Amino acid sequence: MIRENMNGLLAFITIAKELNFTKAAAKLGVSQSALSHTMNELEERLGIRLLTRTTRKVSPTEAGERLLQTIAPHFEEIQHELSALSELRDKPAGTIRITTTEFVINTILWPKLTSFLQQYPDIQVELIIDYSMTDIVEQRFDAGVRIGKHLANGMISVPIGPDMRMAVVGSPAYFAQHKKPMVPQDLTTHCCINLRLQTYGGLYAWEFEKEGQTLSVRVKGQVAFNTSTQMLIAALDGFGLAYIPEEMAKPYIEKGVLIRVLDDWCPPFSGFHLYYPHRRNASPAFTLLVDALRYHG
Repeated sequence: MIRENMNGLLAFITIAKELNFTKAAAKLGVSQSALSHTMNELEERLGIRLLTRTTRKVSPTEAGERLLQTIAPHFEEIQHELSALSELRDKPAGTIRITTTEFVINTILWPKLTSFLQQYPDIQVELIIDYSMTDIVEQRFDAGVRIGKHLANGMISVPIGPDMRMAVVGSPAYFAQHKKPMVPQDLTTHCCINLRLQTYGGLYAWEFEKEGQTLSVRVKGQVAFNTSTQMLIAALDGFGLAYIPEEMAKPYIEKGVLIRVLDDWCPPFSGFHLYYPHRRNASPAFTLLVDALRYHG
């Protein structure tokens, strides 16, 4: 009985996902009539209809949809684990997809990946730039990168970089015409380069902290971008003040082409973390990558 139910459930999941008996049969490597027979037997044993069939399409019933949401993840876990066991026979291989930002790629991921990829030539890594806090499970990413370690339930967080600081910077040409801000509130009188993030539903409010006092300042300016790189370029060109990661601004501050202000209002905070689903059955390749990216302080 258990074996028949397992075969039937696998058939049901495949049909419910393909929404087509012909495609499902081809995917399972069985005839359409055999698949239909398996599905009929499962429904008879359960005593409830799981699929609605018409001459043109097939779709899950309410009971079928409930069953699909309940059992499909478990079958996927089994498949992941079987794949992981297969990989143990050979050298680590496979494709790992990570969603992140351009700044993280340039400063953290790529410097570590250059030697890692040379060491494991059969591992492929896809780095997808995205600033919209993509749902990595829904979009089929293996992992993502975010600032801080506080994430949604069901996620594992691994530090991949040191603590960070932000920096408010402007060009000498800009400050030749504008007085330097002494407190964050002064920014409301300055021309600032805004950052638009989909996650915030609009322009990002610059966040500051000093001696336990926290402030969020909504700034105005002539231009706005959705990446820090363009904000840096605009600041260098004298279009106003930018609020960007200290690591990005530091070389230009040292050269004197950018001037930093409000330094005492920008304390350190938890840096970038790699995150991935807690229930993910990690392949050897993914485990090796996490270890290579992990920041040890």
